[in-house]
Amino acid sequence: MNSQDASVAAKLVTAIGSAHLGRHLCALLEDKVSYDMSCLYLFRFDQPAELLHDGYNDQVSARTLKAYSRGGYLLDPFYVASTHRHPGGLWRMSELAPDSFFASGFAISPDLHPCVSSTHGTQIDEIGYIVHLQGRAALVFSVMKAQRRGLFTDAEVAYLKGLDPLIRAVLEQHGRQLPHQLDSSEVDSKLESAFVGALGQLTDAQRYIAKLLLQGHSNASIAAELGISEGTVKVHKHNLYQRLEISSHAELFRLFISYLAQTTQ
Repeated sequence: MNSQDASVAAKLVTAIGSAHLGRHLCALLEDKVSYDMSCLYLFRFDQPAELLHDGYNDQVSARTLKAYSRGGYLLDPFYVASTHRHPGGLWRMSELAPDSFFASGFAISPDLHPCVSSTHGTQIDEIGYIVHLQGRAALVFSVMKAQRRGLFTDAEVAYLKGLDPLIRAVLEQHGRQLPHQLDSSEVDSKLESAFVGALGQLTDAQRYIAKLLLQGHSNASIAAELGISEGTVKVHKHNLYQRLEISSHAELFRLFISYLAQTTQ
């Protein structure tokens, strides 16, 4: 480590517990990783997502960020991984996302997901660090690159992986100093209150399948997740559509988003 790197690392450590941590995390990447946007989120199960560092560089509207924080985050693979204790470390969104995620309503919605609503359009390569805190909570620091400029290169990914021990230690310490009440208990529920509220007329099994559909799982992926046959998934899907008086995934997505909008007015 040269003197300049040491200086950047020292400033990062002194920023722990402050609102400037995200900016100093970004400084670690200067001249090493090319990206367009960055963010640091605190994710907690069934709690609003908290944006601790806004590195969207005015490329994402305040309206979109509000829509994301009020409930859109529930469909984000990084939130799902964070609150379901997926192994921490460095992950591409494409590695975390369910098999039908990039064709889901969330992934293509221009008013709900900060990445896809940027001036770069829908093609964004996102890579981020998941650092678990107590209970079902985690900090996620991620950077995003427009795919028109290419994916993150092997050299960039290798550099980011090399930073993992440092970033993990810094974010763990930062989490301990956050002025938030982090729930230290383990939450057994599989359904956040927003899913229960929006899908209240369904059975628990149907609600959970609807949640997986909204998060971008295919019938085959849901079958594997629940240990049931695809045929059974199709029966549940048909029944839940009937109960909700809808006939498509698009209508299910609109129903859920409409519910979120109503509950946050």
